[in-house]
Amino acid sequence: MDDSNTPTDDFDSDIDNFNDFHQQKQIIVGICAMAKKTKSKPMQEILNRLQLFEYIHINIFDEDDVMNKPVSEWPHCDCLISFQSSGFPLKKAVEYTELRQPFLINDLETQFAIQDRREVYNILRKNGIETPRYALCDRSTGKGGNFEEYEDHIVVGNEVFHKPFVEKPIDAEDHNIHIYYPSSAGGGCQKLFRKIGNRSSQYSTQSCVRRTGSYIYEDFMPTDGTDVKVYTVGADYAHAEARKSPALDGKVERDSEGKEVRFPVILSAKEKLIARQVCLAFKQTVCGFDFLRAHGKSFVCDVNGFSFVKNSMKYYDDCAKVLGNIIMRDLAPQFHIPWSITTDAEDIPIVPTTSGSMMELRCVIAIIRHGDRTPKQKMKMEVRHQKFFDLFTKYNGHKTGKLKLKRPKQLQEVLDVARWLLVEPNAILKEKQHKVEQLKSVLEMYGHFSGINRKVQFKYMSSSRNVTSSSEDDQQSYSGPSLLLILKWGGELTPAGRMQAEELGRAFRCMYPGGQGDYAGFPGCGLLRLHSTYRHDLKIYASDEGRVQMTAAAFAKGLLALEGELTPILVQMVKSANMNGLLDNEGDNLSDCQQKVKTKLQELLNKKGAITEEDIKQIAPLPSQSINKAISYLSNPLEKCAQMYKLMKSFTSQLRAKVASVSDKVQLYHNESLEVMLQRWTKLERDFKLKDDTYDISKIPDIYDCIKYDLQHNGALMVEYAELYKISKALADVVIPQEYGMTKSEKLEIALGFCVPLLKKIKVDLQRNLEEDTYRLNPRYSRGVLSPGRHVRTRLYFTSESHIHSLLTALQYGALCDIEIDEQWKRAMEYVDAVSELNYMTQIVIMLYEDPSEPPQSEKRFHIELHFSPGAKGTQPDDSFPQGGGFRPSSRPPSRARELHNLNTESHLTSLADPLSDSVHLSSMLHTAVVLVSHVAARHASSVLNPVISKAINEARSKFFLVNKKHKSYKLGIDGHSMAPSIRPLETLHNSLSLKQMNDFLDKVVQVSFLIL
Repeated sequence: MDDSNTPTDDFDSDIDNFNDFHQQKQIIVGICAMAKKTKSKPMQEILNRLQLFEYIHINIFDEDDVMNKPVSEWPHCDCLISFQSSGFPLKKAVEYTELRQPFLINDLETQFAIQDRREVYNILRKNGIETPRYALCDRSTGKGGNFEEYEDHIVVGNEVFHKPFVEKPIDAEDHNIHIYYPSSAGGGCQKLFRKIGNRSSQYSTQSCVRRTGSYIYEDFMPTDGTDVKVYTVGADYAHAEARKSPALDGKVERDSEGKEVRFPVILSAKEKLIARQVCLAFKQTVCGFDFLRAHGKSFVCDVNGFSFVKNSMKYYDDCAKVLGNIIMRDLAPQFHIPWSITTDAEDIPIVPTTSGSMMELRCVIAIIRHGDRTPKQKMKMEVRHQKFFDLFTKYNGHKTGKLKLKRPKQLQEVLDVARWLLVEPNAILKEKQHKVEQLKSVLEMYGHFSGINRKVQFKYMSSSRNVTSSSEDDQQSYSGPSLLLILKWGGELTPAGRMQAEELGRAFRCMYPGGQGDYAGFPGCGLLRLHSTYRHDLKIYASDEGRVQMTAAAFAKGLLALEGELTPILVQMVKSANMNGLLDNEGDNLSDCQQKVKTKLQELLNKKGAITEEDIKQIAPLPSQSINKAISYLSNPLEKCAQMYKLMKSFTSQLRAKVASVSDKVQLYHNESLEVMLQRWTKLERDFKLKDDTYDISKIPDIYDCIKYDLQHNGALMVEYAELYKISKALADVVIPQEYGMTKSEKLEIALGFCVPLLKKIKVDLQRNLEEDTYRLNPRYSRGVLSPGRHVRTRLYFTSESHIHSLLTALQYGALCDIEIDEQWKRAMEYVDAVSELNYMTQIVIMLYEDPSEPPQSEKRFHIELHFSPGAKGTQPDDSFPQGGGFRPSSRPPSRARELHNLNTESHLTSLADPLSDSVHLSSMLHTAVVLVSHVAARHASSVLNPVISKAINEARSKFFLVNKKHKSYKLGIDGHSMAPSIRPLETLHNSLSLKQMNDFLDKVVQVSFLIL
């Protein structure tokens, strides 16, 4: 029987034909790249998913074939994924595409352009994609064009770039990028490089640009320390991640698996358009590029070509799906493969919502005084030599009649004039010689210049007048115009001040809600994750004083867990607020009201005899616990001034003896010499007593400043002079607050003269929270994060004592609340009134919350809390320091309040036992920690604080609470750092203000300022 044509054979033949038919329909996707890239985890994850497409077959070219065989012997493919990396023969790949004509995922010719930053910027410019302003210095032709370098700027062609600016090699594979900083911020540069271990950049003192090679110079963009990396897959898909900028501190944050910590972010509509434009302009379907968010815009600064996201399963899924659809859409018709792109609905993000009384933190505004500093010093002298006038004209002082010089080159020119006047025998020295010698001596201090620790000001005086320096008794008068030279030095942030600011920044993190888990080993991770995901809109402002700017930088370092030098942090994170007096007091001229108050104080405190009730009413017409307490101690202010003067003379005599002694060498804090210490005390002694045996009351704050500094930092020399501190402290407790006004109208007039611009800015900060215009975290990537849609606006303002006094006065006397009907405000004002000193790191904090359960137009929708801390504790602990109601007291059960009271009492007893020990920091940090933990426990579901905060605080308490039994000193460290001098915890002044109430108050005080100023 012939069974060659059985039905089974026919069926098998049909199956074979069917299989052959479908095998012919396979689309071969060739992967042509270096083996290191094709075997990488991201590539393998994507290819494994891509192979799940029914008609796609993956063929990875062997690296040996690619490197050694001619392209005619390379495997055949219908679609090619090929990209440049180190060692890859891109030219051969181009030859292959010309031979086989495959469908290209990424264009190969354009990849040559991506290797040259000049070409990258040209393509971006031609396609209307914004980049930072830049200019090219091309030395490849041997010419280089016009290039001029100055101390704080360069000229490239016709473009001027002021520091900070960026210097990039034209070779895109060269990652040695330099960022140069201005001398006013400390100079030097940050050198960026390819990641080596956990480092991606290093700070260097080098301030001069590189003179060999070709570079692109561009404006430095202030991005608040975060970069955005975008990864496109086709023109309609982009994944974006935020990471800490390598220029910030150079440390690479890594997770538990050793991968760099990054967080996905959602792009704005404009940024999505930029991603599409970059993808199309460079003809790279899979393309990575970097952009910088600054000034409300996004600027593309680098295009990397083919690159993948690391460690994102969601991205791997999306990338394979998009690539598969692109390949099938283009090639399926050619192979007669029926294909339609499925459109799956986007996953609906499930976002936890608030309910009941739960409120979300929306805004934090903090006004903070700078940290511990060296004593400020000042010298005035009238100068007439033409060389000073030439300098005045050179820097355009003649246009406004005043000039401020801070740059090293400018200070060097002043020093050169001073040296010339002292050595030139023919110079007509109308300036007092000892003043010129002091000018020279101060400018020669430290061996180098920095605008952070010295400055010279000039003021034009059109006609002759007598100028009596505070340190000079005799007067000289000359006819004709002159310049008043004001030399200021000292007032530098000390190492202790830096640590104060840094530790306060760390503690500040715990005020924020945020994600679960751990961020690079640091507590307070909620704030860190919040910031990295662009849900944290952070801006830091500082006045132009060096100590204030460095405080802001140190605080930012602690707040955001940064490392390294402060200069890069200062340049990138801290904004200069020297505009319309926002944080600076323009000029040294006192207002008429201030002058009147100072004159009155001078008269009242130099009055002979014991102080009377009538005198007290004139000195302090408004009731004040702290001032009344100080006056009670002084009894006879003139006698106390005489006693203080006598102690000062005794101290300067002791210092002279030590200076003269060869064997008696003393190591002083911050490398100060005994000669310099003697100089500042001798000047104070000479300034304080006047010819008529009265005393210059305006010098009391400077005397207290000096004794407080030396008692804290040079305590060994001050053992016998505790009385000097005690008298100066009492006098300062009267003089300092009263210099800002005695009556309510005077206080408001002086205060508003300082802080109206800041009050206006605070109102704008609060109002902007009503708009939803900030960057948001993509909820699909936010597992473990409470309320992924939340964003928090933080505005930090660092300033000096005058602005802190003024803002607190405006709150106190500007009728924010009525003490007659608001019991909480009455208690708060009693507490503020009892505080004698607004010390370093004083904070005024405004926190805005939103209750989504309330109607949008309801006054209850937004809720404001007002907090205050008087800053660092005094050198000599005060057992009667006023006790506030605690931080957010309404959320604390009565038993907790008693515990806190006992804790504070204990801390005072400990402090009194050893007044100069570090133990005083225990109460403030534990106070804050306990309050925050109790707040979480008490409010439970209604608390805005995530449980991770309480966990972090408990861990901080148990892990870093160290007891030194020998000295009985306590130190509480966060992030493993020892603590700086103690800072008093925040006390809540009010926890139930409405946004309308605050806005009405701000409007009212601003209107009052127009009437009285």
